[in-house]
Amino acid sequence: MSVRTKVLGLIDVLMRVPPLFVIDEILKIQMGLSSPVESAENYTVQNEDIQKPLDEDIEFYKVISITTIKFLMCLLGCVMAACIFMLWTRHLVIVYKYILSVGLIFLSYWSNVSALNLIREGPSLLEDILSLNVTRLLDPGGMAIAILPHWLAQWMMGAIFAYIHSGPRYELIQRVLPFSFLMPLFLTMLPSIPPALLKHSPAFAAILPLVLSKIALWSSSFDMVKTLFNGYQHAKNFAASFGLSALVENEWQRLNIPCVLRAFWMIRLLEELVTLAMTTEAPLAFMATVQNLLVSGCETVTAVLGMTSIVSLICHYVGKLFQLFLLSEDYDADKSIGTVSAILFYILALQTGLTSLSPDKRFIRLCRNLCLLVTALLHFLHNIVAPLLMSLSAARNPSRKRHVRALVVCLFLLVAPVFLLTILWSRHSPSTWLLAVTAFSVEVIVKVLVSLATYTLFLLDARRQTFWEKLDDYVYYIRAFGNSVEFCFGIFLFFNGAWILLFESGGAIRALMMCIHAYFNIWCEARAGWAVFMKRRTAVHKISSLPEATTEQLVAFEDVCAICYQEMTSAKITRCKHYFHGVCLRKWLYVQDRCPLCHEIIMNQDPKGEKYAEELPREEIPAIANVVAAAASATNRLSATDEASTSERTSNSSPVE
Repeated sequence: MSVRTKVLGLIDVLMRVPPLFVIDEILKIQMGLSSPVESAENYTVQNEDIQKPLDEDIEFYKVISITTIKFLMCLLGCVMAACIFMLWTRHLVIVYKYILSVGLIFLSYWSNVSALNLIREGPSLLEDILSLNVTRLLDPGGMAIAILPHWLAQWMMGAIFAYIHSGPRYELIQRVLPFSFLMPLFLTMLPSIPPALLKHSPAFAAILPLVLSKIALWSSSFDMVKTLFNGYQHAKNFAASFGLSALVENEWQRLNIPCVLRAFWMIRLLEELVTLAMTTEAPLAFMATVQNLLVSGCETVTAVLGMTSIVSLICHYVGKLFQLFLLSEDYDADKSIGTVSAILFYILALQTGLTSLSPDKRFIRLCRNLCLLVTALLHFLHNIVAPLLMSLSAARNPSRKRHVRALVVCLFLLVAPVFLLTILWSRHSPSTWLLAVTAFSVEVIVKVLVSLATYTLFLLDARRQTFWEKLDDYVYYIRAFGNSVEFCFGIFLFFNGAWILLFESGGAIRALMMCIHAYFNIWCEARAGWAVFMKRRTAVHKISSLPEATTEQLVAFEDVCAICYQEMTSAKITRCKHYFHGVCLRKWLYVQDRCPLCHEIIMNQDPKGEKYAEELPREEIPAIANVVAAAASATNRLSATDEASTSERTSNSSPVE
């Protein structure tokens, strides 16, 4: 990416920040809403000195009307700011040019008024110039030196306005514009100017620029409506063609929303820091300053969005750092960590009502949310290292460096939750929030131990010279234990969240998150676990009904298993007299009930299998069987586990705290 492209991208980001500040300021005043009763009481208190009786109903309706008007104006301001934020860059430049031109008019008026206030009685500036009164002209406290900056400022503002205004660009008007800005200062030079004319000269000087700006606004009004309508049509057609999610993703990338939010939050934080430094007499301590900045950085919904973007960036780089340490090639994992962390942090902020709390409580709640986010980040890091452990354990000649790095990360994932829980339990009394953090931390420890145990089993199997039939059962039991612990923690978190909802702090968002948690992390997990258990139980029952091959039969057979291509020290004999490992045949039964070699039905007594065999076309059976056999041989020793048990079940538990 070239420097010019980066600079233009930075300018585009900075141009989209001011609308966010407008929305943020409107949210600070709570959209102009206030309690009508309190407003009526304040109005009555302010008019206590008036002896006339006030009709309470009339005053109440007056307050409601004023509040409604304020709310509608604030809503209109938010809508306009949002529309400006979503404009294309070329339209955004036009809007800022118009706003800047109007701002220059008012700034010029203020500068002219300030210059006129500096005029004192005495000889005019023109008389001093004509008489070459160098002493008065070079006097530091004289009028000439005092007005000189205003001359320069007015000339620059006039030149800039002439360059950027969108009104008629006639040659005569373009040449007159800078002198129009300078007209009041020219009048101050002349002698015997009536004070009334001098007083109103700034207003007369602003007439021509204001007329040009009004003409530009009137001529662009139709274009503005047309632009908004075209944008709506474009969004509608795009969503109809590619879907709503594609539209959101496309607009997210076009507007560069994460960078805009980060720039907004950093500028807002800098503004708060400057305000804090100017309002406090003595310098605050470092921790007190950080606390004030964090509290002010999440007082509105837009501020929370900005902080969410910063949190997402930090988590993104944390994931990238761990990937670099692990020498991992999964470049999308760190992006998913940043995205999921951002969603989780923002949901926690909405769920706990972060913006509506007082500053002290807001800081405490923010720290608690960050603790929950840290535990979730540990889960994400485990999801990075767990597949790497499995691939390293299945490889025959892996790099020891990668083994050591993966084990170091696992050690970190074991020590970090223990360290966090030690600090939290030593400084806080037991509470629902602390129980939630503890549940997530213990769950991380259990998941890491399960991954290490599975990794150890696969390493031992890689060093064995013979086929290890019990490996599949050991891995299944270990992972079943880990999944059962996760399921129990999911139920515990549901009841913990229900207690908070009923007795501590309720809310629609918390109730919705609990419903999502109950469906995805309890009901769906229980149904999937039961399906895996029944599938395994059915397969085990089928395999146990097949005859076991004797030693003489294996010697006479003198061949390898047709599924895994490993030597057979024990085997099961199908009805069609073919020999397979019991474990391999059990996994094959997860796919279909026909023999991998001759495609005959293995188990006649299974009505479901007979029904499946009748429904499956005969000509498609060899193709499916060959594909499955090729997949089974390609996975080598990693395929020694069950199809369902080998897939890592990542914890989707939402922190119902």
